[in-house]
Amino acid sequence: MDLSDIRIIDSHIHQWDPFRTPREFSQTAKLLRMLPIPIDLAKRVAPRRDREFVGDPTAYANPYLPANYRADADGVPIESIVHIEVGWTGKGTLAAADETKWVAELPFTGDPPALGAIIGSADPAAPDFAVLLDAHMAASQLLRGIRAHVAHHPDPDVRPYTDRESALTTKEFLDGFAALAERGLSFEAWAYSHALPDVTALAERYPEVPIVLDHLATPAGIFGPVGKRTGSNPGLRRELFVRWRDDLTALAENPNVVAKVSGLMMPILGHPVPPRGTSTPIPILLDRIRPLIEHAFDVFGADRLLWGSNFPVDKPITTIADSAEIVATAITEHGGGYQELEQIFRTNAQRTYRIE
Repeated sequence: MDLSDIRIIDSHIHQWDPFRTPREFSQTAKLLRMLPIPIDLAKRVAPRRDREFVGDPTAYANPYLPANYRADADGVPIESIVHIEVGWTGKGTLAAADETKWVAELPFTGDPPALGAIIGSADPAAPDFAVLLDAHMAASQLLRGIRAHVAHHPDPDVRPYTDRESALTTKEFLDGFAALAERGLSFEAWAYSHALPDVTALAERYPEVPIVLDHLATPAGIFGPVGKRTGSNPGLRRELFVRWRDDLTALAENPNVVAKVSGLMMPILGHPVPPRGTSTPIPILLDRIRPLIEHAFDVFGADRLLWGSNFPVDKPITTIADSAEIVATAITEHGGGYQELEQIFRTNAQRTYRIE
């Protein structure tokens, strides 16, 4: 599917430098640089849930900056990007705002893509949440919202990003969430698919807050076994799909929610990881993810879907060009045309993130 006439906005990328900025994986990256340990050996001794989530740790062991993204996006007409926070671990209650400042100062001048918007890290349950929001906003005029680390999975061997089982439903989280509405900011909801009802309840309680569902809620194991038991056979994968389908339908009834067709090539979904330097062929990936895209298109419509590459997290499985082509092909073969593609690949992101 030809997207050359659309000035694409990539609504979901990550940038980091584990050697110069504090990340959860910075110490590991520094250790790998200092010691003569082949990265494949380091991968084999890493915890299983980390191996299954990242697929290939190469990107995490090195900086991923605008020049790296431009190289990966070569040939794709991407005009601007949205940076999504990546677990800054600096000291102090306002440290997360340092990531927003750091991103705003990255070299985005010159050739496209430009930096269109920034989503910072903050936890509505924290007592200093409102103060941190103000610090993010002071750090950059491109700050449009926040993402909190709320992803938790009932399978203990599927990598969690919080120890709290239902982080979206605590009194502290729900009370603090009001500060987003007061500042006109959005909430980036990344949670595993079993938590979709919690996202729906949040959207119903705060209809004035725009909520962006990341990665169609990452139904871990939907394409193959991960963790201790998740997706371990076709029957369980079918049950996972049906539950995801029904819960996504309920969420889509809330007009303040938009969904990202992104992260569908994350290894944690159960994709086998091809040899480094290669990618899974387009027809295979299209066959796998087509039912997810079609259902999302049916319940959200073209005016509430956004495309994002999720690079470099999806890089072990696919390329940016292939990711865009797969989504565009699934949409057009399901009845969408140029207008729908322009919405999904550009104008919805412009509206959601107020990109000029």
